[in-house]
Amino acid sequence: MKQFDVIIVGGGLVGASLALALSKTRHRVALLEAAAPPASGPSWDERCIALNAASQAIFSALGAWEELAPAAEPILSTHISERGRFGVARFTAEEAGLPALGYNIPVRHLGGTLWRLAQGTEATLLCPARLSGLRLQGDGAELELEDGQRLSARLVVAADGAHSAVRQMLGIGHDSRDYEQSAIVTAVRPSRGHQGCAYERFTPDGPIALLPKPDGACSLVWTVPARQVDAMLGWSEAEFLAAAEDTFGERLGRFTGLGRRNAHPLSRVMSERLTLPRVLFAGNAAQSLHPVAAQGFNLGLRDVAAIAEILQDAQDPGAAALLGDYENARQADRERVSQFTDRLVRTFSNRLPGFSALRHLGLLAMDLAPPLKQAVMWQNLGYGHAPRMAREGQG
Repeated sequence: MKQFDVIIVGGGLVGASLALALSKTRHRVALLEAAAPPASGPSWDERCIALNAASQAIFSALGAWEELAPAAEPILSTHISERGRFGVARFTAEEAGLPALGYNIPVRHLGGTLWRLAQGTEATLLCPARLSGLRLQGDGAELELEDGQRLSARLVVAADGAHSAVRQMLGIGHDSRDYEQSAIVTAVRPSRGHQGCAYERFTPDGPIALLPKPDGACSLVWTVPARQVDAMLGWSEAEFLAAAEDTFGERLGRFTGLGRRNAHPLSRVMSERLTLPRVLFAGNAAQSLHPVAAQGFNLGLRDVAAIAEILQDAQDPGAAALLGDYENARQADRERVSQFTDRLVRTFSNRLPGFSALRHLGLLAMDLAPPLKQAVMWQNLGYGHAPRMAREGQG
């Protein structure tokens, strides 16, 4: 039986980031991933993810940002509005005293780079490797893989997504909310330059967001009622672009090109536990959120930073006191961000009389009241409950 200090189940963005982070500690680490390693070579319409300033700082602290930066488009400002109303909330990197509020980066480039960097460490990467059994003991855990391999660890980190196999094997429940929405993700080429601005416009059916990409293109994330998805995916390119222009407005002019369209059902899944004896949950295995305001992966990366900091000098990485430290460190951030995204979705989808005027006043207040604006900006930057790594990696 192969023995490790920490076994990470799930080699996606969070799991690979954690393997890289723990490579800087004394611990023997294994990373299990059921799928094949991510490919490289992003195209212009590649699906992207928006990293906030705290996440960029964490990747800098991990020594990964130099590899990621060439494919990352800076987000210099944000523009938040509601269709049919003139109230707007704006945030700029200059106001925040930062070179950028965040960066929009292709998911495949991010995942491929993290995996390649993790391969260059002493961590054992098992891929493809699917977990088939998990048994907890007083001083560790035993894991069995589908190919018959048996492993032991003093700590198991579940980073295996919203439908976590670890959570299911251990009988841990979850709270789930189906938003009855899907996000259609693609890319467009607007006729006007985006100038590094990320737009999010709320509509009664859900937000539509455009985020800057290189060469003047934009990522488009359009949240729509689930019942409309099949029809919209069947629209011609001209029909889809015309509808997207009408929903978004004229700030970026005409949309002159359209990438591949993919739809993703949206829900909120919150694990009932963040820790068990010898186990902790991170990323989407702990909380999977609506993509509004691009908070989900950034929250999961702060999980990674907290784990790495807590385990830095640990003699026993699965000790109960350390698991308690992790739960205490992450609970407030987790609850605050999950409630923030959930309230945004429900508030801007509410069609009750009078609610629209209240939302309008809220956007105006956010733009005109410096304390409120500062608080919202600080949270969106990821600094509300940022681990030390996020602060030390700035710059």
